[in-house]
Amino acid sequence: MMDNQQVLSDVKQFITINVNEEYYGIDISYINSIERMQKITRVPKAQSYFTGIINLRGEIVPVMSLRRKIGLEDDVFDKKTRIIIMKLEPKYSIGIIVENVLEVITLGKENIEKAVTEDDSSSYVYGIGKHEDKLISLLDVEKVILD
Repeated sequence: MMDNQQVLSDVKQFITINVNEEYYGIDISYINSIERMQKITRVPKAQSYFTGIINLRGEIVPVMSLRRKIGLEDDVFDKKTRIIIMKLEPKYSIGIIVENVLEVITLGKENIEKAVTEDDSSSYVYGIGKHEDKLISLLDVEKVILD
């Protein structure tokens, strides 16, 4: 009989998001909070995917557009738009704008396959998750943010 620690290490949880009518997954261990869209202060001469900064409960947080980062057209904000706040290090947060947050899913190792593609947007994808009848591109969070 497997012990519980082994079973837990064989599964991961992901927040699923919708970007350009495709499903992406973000490892939940990186996520600090999910916020409604709010006023973003632009920063002059920043990278095109860097949208600006927000004041989140007294903390200044840089915000980037996932759509622009993976080579898609600009974001169109609506009531479903969210900013996912990620913690990379204890003192460093960054927000990523997404069109829609769908649900939290749990994937076992057997439901994740290594991604093998060549185009730019997929260089940020490390695997493909299979959940129900959907294929979910699993984002390499550190690569998306630090690249």
